[in-house]
Amino acid sequence: MKLYPLKFNPILKDKIWGGTKLKSLFNKAAETDKLGESWELSGIENDESVVVNGFLDGNTLPELIEIYMGELVGDKIYENYGLSFPLLFKLIDANENLSIQVHPGDEVAAERHNSYGKTEMWYVVDAEVGAELIIGFSEDCSRDEYLDALDEGLVEALLQKVPVKKGDVFFIPAGLVHAIGKGVVVAEIQQSSDITYRIYDFKRTDDNGNERELHTEQALDVINFEASKKPAIDYVPLLNEVTPLVSCDYFTTNMLKFNQPISPNYSAIDSFVAYMCLDGNFVIEYENEKTVVNKGDTILIPACIDDLHLIPDSEVTLLEVYLEG
Repeated sequence: MKLYPLKFNPILKDKIWGGTKLKSLFNKAAETDKLGESWELSGIENDESVVVNGFLDGNTLPELIEIYMGELVGDKIYENYGLSFPLLFKLIDANENLSIQVHPGDEVAAERHNSYGKTEMWYVVDAEVGAELIIGFSEDCSRDEYLDALDEGLVEALLQKVPVKKGDVFFIPAGLVHAIGKGVVVAEIQQSSDITYRIYDFKRTDDNGNERELHTEQALDVINFEASKKPAIDYVPLLNEVTPLVSCDYFTTNMLKFNQPISPNYSAIDSFVAYMCLDGNFVIEYENEKTVVNKGDTILIPACIDDLHLIPDSEVTLLEVYLEG
């Protein structure tokens, strides 16, 4: 039987800094009031996404790759990644400040963790008035200056705080120190890696009074100490057209904002496409079948599908993600 647009059950993560906005904004079904992350599409071991529609209902993402290979992900992607799905898609609610952290690149991650590195991007879905992100250093910083500030509990003073609003986009390459601030909800697209080096956590404690582990020494080897001069991505959203956002070695992300039917054609790319629906609802029509997509859903379009039709019931905003080359 032929592949079709695939929906998956979200993997919900309780976090010390989580809140209730993923429930209120996206109707994520969680009992906790500290829902921090919804892993929308994941091939990470022990956190594999499971299909919830069509005849493949109940199959995990790695199982699908094993069966369909290039038909699902694209021939070159299968050749490069094998049974590993190359990206991880998340929705994140920061009800409190997240830890200040950094991620290793491919070389260090492979050597230390047998993992991919972690380059990522954020699309700000919602932000309270006065909310901020931490993006890199405000000025060039030396290793010794950084260590002195860390010892004195003053590392925040070295970092760049960026006010944010809904629709802002940020590219976070491996090595860039960063943190999501209180009151921000983001859609995150990243390499398929769960490697994070936590460098400062505001001295928070868990229910047993224990502070979370820091990774000071590991982080030193991967931090980019240069100032982050222009952290936000400039773009002008286009209605009923494709708006490019981020293109890097690991993923390409565009915005599709539409209030009338559109018909994307993917014959020019040898890649799966993922849709993250962040506003509005629509229907995907493919070979006389219809897939209903609601706000908060993430849909995987297999690489073997070139043409489909997207029919909105209101204005829709979604992120379109794939791999190039």
